[in-house]
Amino acid sequence: MASHRKSRTPGTRVAGIRTPALATAALTSVALLSQTADAAPGEDRPSLEEVEKKVGDLYRQAESATEKYNAAKEQTTKQRKRVDTLLDDVAQRTQELNEARAELGSYAAAQYRTGAGLPDTATFLLAETPQDIFDQRQVLDRMTGRQKAAADDYVTRQTETMKKRQEATESLRTLTETQGDLKTAKATVQKKLADARELLSKLTAEEKARLAAIERRKQEEAARKAAELARQQAEQEQAREEAAQQGGGASEGSEAGSTGSTGTPPADSSYGTKAEKALAFARAQIGKPYVWGATGPGSYDCSGLTQAAWKAAGVSLPRTTYDQVNAGTTVPVSQAQPGDLVFFYDDVTHVGIYIGNGMMIHAPKPGTYVREESVYYDGDSAIHSIVRPA
Repeated sequence: MASHRKSRTPGTRVAGIRTPALATAALTSVALLSQTADAAPGEDRPSLEEVEKKVGDLYRQAESATEKYNAAKEQTTKQRKRVDTLLDDVAQRTQELNEARAELGSYAAAQYRTGAGLPDTATFLLAETPQDIFDQRQVLDRMTGRQKAAADDYVTRQTETMKKRQEATESLRTLTETQGDLKTAKATVQKKLADARELLSKLTAEEKARLAAIERRKQEEAARKAAELARQQAEQEQAREEAAQQGGGASEGSEAGSTGSTGTPPADSSYGTKAEKALAFARAQIGKPYVWGATGPGSYDCSGLTQAAWKAAGVSLPRTTYDQVNAGTTVPVSQAQPGDLVFFYDDVTHVGIYIGNGMMIHAPKPGTYVREESVYYDGDSAIHSIVRPA
């Protein structure tokens, strides 16, 4: 299978394994049926297929906005830490500058009492601009001894403090921008979910029943494809074992049976050990609700779940699907092994963790729960790539 596929719109797909409630999934899959109910009397109503496409599109838009929210939230957190660090540094430098100012001021007071050189020393205490600092340097040439040393220290501290204040100002500006991105993404997600609630309130019982029937047929097809993938993988494993038993022919036979046309080797035992820990964690989350932007422990979104699962195995994954897809080695779908990450859609806005036999654990979308499901829950063309975390 190609690593990049044309995306299809997702609906709720349930494979029937450890799913909290099939009825719940069926109801959430119709949560966004708006256009149908809004049609005026006598107006052409869209087909159920068209309505389902709209449902999928809206869910996809909400999930895409969720990943943008996750990225903006992560960036905002990092930028806020940077701003706090810079402000602490500025505060410390300002305190030191004031101490240097006080020392230099003592010289100004002494000069005042003797009536000598007050304007020169005062120049340092009144400087606020780069030109002022330049003027300070000129005055330094006319000073000697301890007074010159104190003045030089003051100028150096003042220059460094001004530089840090500028850095803090720029960081605050960046923080404001990332907070704006965060606010926009959050508003987009909330709007899509508000549309979902509005549309659900206008559905007829007949529409719900018909769409649920479509969902069941898709689930059956997804289960069939998962079984076919499981058969292919079992055949590959058997071929590897037979090649290994042949001794001298193991090298060529095993490589041919395991790498295919991509040259991707099977995961080693170390990976298998880590994958078991990641999967054990993921299984323990089954039944917990999908909540956009959530990273646990009570709820998750898709990338929040995969990040938390692999963290339990001692592997640090990035926060968003956009970054997780680059956090490992891409392998063919036919060679997917437990623990691998399964990414969906051309814009890489969804991810699950493969458990074998064509199945995965994932947090599907708003209104659903973490569950086991076929990797073909939205059709084989929805699969973007399989990535084995580093």
